[in-house]
Amino acid sequence: MTGPQPLPEGAAKVRAVEDMFDRIAPRYDLLNRMLTFGMDVGWRRRTVAALGLPAGARVLDIACGTGDLCRELRAMGYVAFGVDRSAGMLAAARTSAPLLRADGLRLPFPDASVDGIVCGFALRNFADLGRFVADCARVLRDGGRMALLEVAEPKPRALKLGHALYFGRVVPLVGGLVSDRAAYQYLPKSVAYLPAEPELLRMQVDCGFPDARRVALSLGIAQLLTGTRRR
Repeated sequence: MTGPQPLPEGAAKVRAVEDMFDRIAPRYDLLNRMLTFGMDVGWRRRTVAALGLPAGARVLDIACGTGDLCRELRAMGYVAFGVDRSAGMLAAARTSAPLLRADGLRLPFPDASVDGIVCGFALRNFADLGRFVADCARVLRDGGRMALLEVAEPKPRALKLGHALYFGRVVPLVGGLVSDRAAYQYLPKSVAYLPAEPELLRMQVDCGFPDARRVALSLGIAQLLTGTRRR
């Protein structure tokens, strides 16, 4: 009897993630709303609000997907543009912001060229999270802001057990009925890629975000990481 398959790493992870998001792009937004009971809308709004930049600031959405954060950025008066590796996601995008197919670990932008960076639910999908944060630091100007939204596991035992049941059983079931079962089996498992809170914050500080902060959202089922770039 074979045990659970290990999660892919390195180049294999990059290929698997890109292929998965290409497949689930057409119904990705629908499932986000269904599986979070619409809470993801408020999480994204809070992510953009956490930037605290003046109107007209240039903000890059990394792993922009179908453009949810880009739309929120524009609604709050920012100049938004996005990048994503998945051609399927970009094809399904619903935003008028300029979008570019590019690797979030090798951003095709000059040093200190943007005022803000956001990223939604993608940290666990990068092959090298430290390299991602470092390249964000590279393209952000001094005083620029970063806000990273990601899933999390609640700490209270009862909540943790309930969340594990929902995320591990219900999400793959509903995802399989509406979209792609294999993808929605992988997504809950991919939380294992995320470092613990102290390491996440240390990673930001080491890359030039001395005020790195983490806020738990919705009783800890999501998290928001913020920081100000200091050169």
